[in-house]
Amino acid sequence: MTTATAARGVMPLAGHIREARRRAVRAAVSLLVGIAIGFALSDQILDILRAPVEELALTRQASLNFETVTGAFDLELKIALFTGVIVSSPVWLRELFAYLTPGMTRREKKYVYGFSAAAAPLFVAGCLFGFAIFPRMVSVLAGFSSDQDSTILNASYYVDFVMKIVLATGIAFVLPALLVMLNCLGILSARRLRSSWRISIVAIALFSALVTPAADVLSMFLVALPMATLFGAAIAITEVHDRRALTPPKPELSSCSA
Repeated sequence: MTTATAARGVMPLAGHIREARRRAVRAAVSLLVGIAIGFALSDQILDILRAPVEELALTRQASLNFETVTGAFDLELKIALFTGVIVSSPVWLRELFAYLTPGMTRREKKYVYGFSAAAAPLFVAGCLFGFAIFPRMVSVLAGFSSDQDSTILNASYYVDFVMKIVLATGIAFVLPALLVMLNCLGILSARRLRSSWRISIVAIALFSALVTPAADVLSMFLVALPMATLFGAAIAITEVHDRRALTPPKPELSSCSA
């Protein structure tokens, strides 16, 4: 890239490709490191996931089963990949935003980085919340069968079930921060967000019903309550932002000589 091009802040296509390749390599290396960490911890993670099944085994015959010879190894790889994506997320997210932000204004960069700072802890909190509620979901769903029946669970399907719950709650916790960022960028107004609160509450209820057992009203309420609270907080923040944007700046006082 020439000096004149750099001064204009414009990068040629070849420069964009080199930049994308360099950042993609860094993200891929971080992902591989995360997968290696996940593979090393896969047994401990599976023990945590297996705990609700072991609790069921106290009252009935219950176990995780593998349908193929390679089933246990395939499951460890799946857990390692899932863990690697989460562990390496700070690196590949940073590389992604670092590649996108040069084309943004200073104001847009500020809001995007603010969203990134808020999204990371919210996503982790949502994932932890999913881990906290999934044992109850397993207990409720397995409770539909008689105590005389055996609960034989396919290990791969069971882990997929837990991962979907964890990812769904993690993403759901991030959505309010996304709404605030869209408001700060001028894409979504607080008035429009406030006027759609009924639709949002229905959507939250439907989402909670989908990720929880239909007969377990308490789990559905436990999922919907924090999501509704975060949505209310997003409305409050956007209201404050829009009011500040509409408030004209105070005129500066100037001293005049007589």
